[in-house]
Amino acid sequence: MDKDQVESSFEFAGVPDPFQRLWTPHRMAYVEGDAKPRTQDRADCPFCRAPKLSDEEGLIVYRGENAFVLMNLFPYNSGHLLICPYRHTSWYPDLTVQERDEISALTVQAMKVLKQVVNAQGFNLGMNQGEVAGAGIAAHLHQHVVPRYGGDANFLPIIAQTKAVPQLLEDARQLLAENWESVD
Repeated sequence: MDKDQVESSFEFAGVPDPFQRLWTPHRMAYVEGDAKPRTQDRADCPFCRAPKLSDEEGLIVYRGENAFVLMNLFPYNSGHLLICPYRHTSWYPDLTVQERDEISALTVQAMKVLKQVVNAQGFNLGMNQGEVAGAGIAAHLHQHVVPRYGGDANFLPIIAQTKAVPQLLEDARQLLAENWESVD
């Protein structure tokens, strides 16, 4: 391709140019909010719906008494887990003592399982309270447990705003669920 061809190619979307592109059209579901609830009601809440499904369909790793653990449908990294109370509530101070204690215990167990089973070397833990704080699903509180691995902050997220997640959600869910109770 000569210089004139390169310069003219920038005028047309999709026309070959000197840049490599990583297309991730599946991310549009997240960007456009297709998987997000339309209302704040529990009937429209994916975190209220998930426990009614099989573990495989709901991507559930573990079911506790007051809270459960599931795979994040739009993970930041392989093994990205969410810990949710069964009760549809959005505000951390509104959790019961039992819910808070179990979410805390499940967070600890999630970290142990991810460290032992998939060799996570660090973690980001977080809870976004409200849409303005970044909560994608603000109506139902959820704790993020994001495993981190040496070298996982490569050029893709920085340059291409793309994340390479090397393991299918169902494969990660099955591996973590099978090992959940065996890890101390």
